[in-house]
Amino acid sequence: MAAKPTPLSGFPELLPAQRAVEQHVVDTLRHVFELHGFAGIETRAVEPLEQLLRKGDTSKEVYLLRRLHETSTEGHAGLGLHFDLTVPFARYVLENAGKLEFPFRRYQVQKVWRGERPQEGRYREFTQADIDVVGRDELPFHHDVEVTRVMVDALTRLDFLPGFRVQVNNRKLIQGFYAGLGIEPGDSLDEVMRLVDKLDKIGADQVRALLVAEAGLGDDVAGRVLELAGIRATDDSFVAAVRALGVEHPLLDEGLDELAALVRGCADLVTDRVRVEADLAIARGLDYYTGTVFETRLDGYESLGSICSGGRYDALASDGRTTYPGVGISLGLSRVLVTLMARTGLTADRAVPSAVLVALADEGSRPASDAVATALRARGIPCEVAASAQRFGKQIRYAERRGIPFVWFPGDAPTEGHQVKDIRSGDQTAADPATWAPPPDDLRSRVVTPTTEEQHP
Repeated sequence: MAAKPTPLSGFPELLPAQRAVEQHVVDTLRHVFELHGFAGIETRAVEPLEQLLRKGDTSKEVYLLRRLHETSTEGHAGLGLHFDLTVPFARYVLENAGKLEFPFRRYQVQKVWRGERPQEGRYREFTQADIDVVGRDELPFHHDVEVTRVMVDALTRLDFLPGFRVQVNNRKLIQGFYAGLGIEPGDSLDEVMRLVDKLDKIGADQVRALLVAEAGLGDDVAGRVLELAGIRATDDSFVAAVRALGVEHPLLDEGLDELAALVRGCADLVTDRVRVEADLAIARGLDYYTGTVFETRLDGYESLGSICSGGRYDALASDGRTTYPGVGISLGLSRVLVTLMARTGLTADRAVPSAVLVALADEGSRPASDAVATALRARGIPCEVAASAQRFGKQIRYAERRGIPFVWFPGDAPTEGHQVKDIRSGDQTAADPATWAPPPDDLRSRVVTPTTEEQHP
């Protein structure tokens, strides 16, 4: 007897009802992104290693691609699975620039792979949903505001999500402030940003010690760095707080102006569920970001870290003659959904798409039942015919187990004698396969949270 398969850690698989939730979310995201004029694309799963490894400290996360009988000296084909969707997108823009209209607005929902230690919210294979706007040689700042608003619109429509906080910052602000303190551009400045990005993981005291020990800052300068990182505001009052620190630099001025414009540009989106906050500790770990940076945290799920991140990248895509600056934001779809499914029981109210089970009196009447199903499907009503001609009571229980709300009992004529039963209420009425339809809320499965017994359209 074969051994029972062992699940692979970090590679989540969903049951049918859970997959229905994921598809509902993807459909919602796609709808919102297309409402805002974003075109869908898909990029290949693999990229050359030099492309993957040239942006940020990602070498430990890349999965290599190799054949079983690889004969190259390196032992692999020089290809790796992509760890995000931004780096492949930059390559896609360069390869297809002559065929694209700029600014190019794209969305992408696709799998990515990272060699991480599996834990809640962090997986080795997962789905991301990205939006980006890319220009040719220049990209006006208003697109930074736009992508923020689009993603907030999309998240707000996922009404099963708890409240969330979009944290925004600007790398020009950070770099200008550091330059005003005398921190040199290059490795030391990047190291300071990398260490400050650990604040929410290891705390201010440890970050301060690392800034002195690893980045070589004096204790006073390290303190000023942490003062900046401690500033937060839900309006543009952070500008005065930064000015009060007494640091001056032209790049700091530019970053303050952009961040204030972003916060003001999203002020009308704030509700009891949605906050947009300037948080000057946010830096993002990937070094291709050059301006605006985003992170998003769910209320009550802070241990997940950011579930939706991104920023401005002015030099990620360039062919040496033309540069394609962009701004984008990425939602960790699996990070959110798999966690909510585990913690709250988030699922769909039925495990199959079918809204109707067409009953089967006996095998000889299967063509008549098939004809009813065909008539319903022709009008967009998902349905299935009973697998076998059991007693009607058993067929009804079969529908109940699958969450199918209606059972259809075929009549003796194409349009006469038909009955449809709502098995939840017990109501049974005459129906015509050519005209009957279920209530709109029953046509498709609905997202439910069993712990709260809430239904979400």
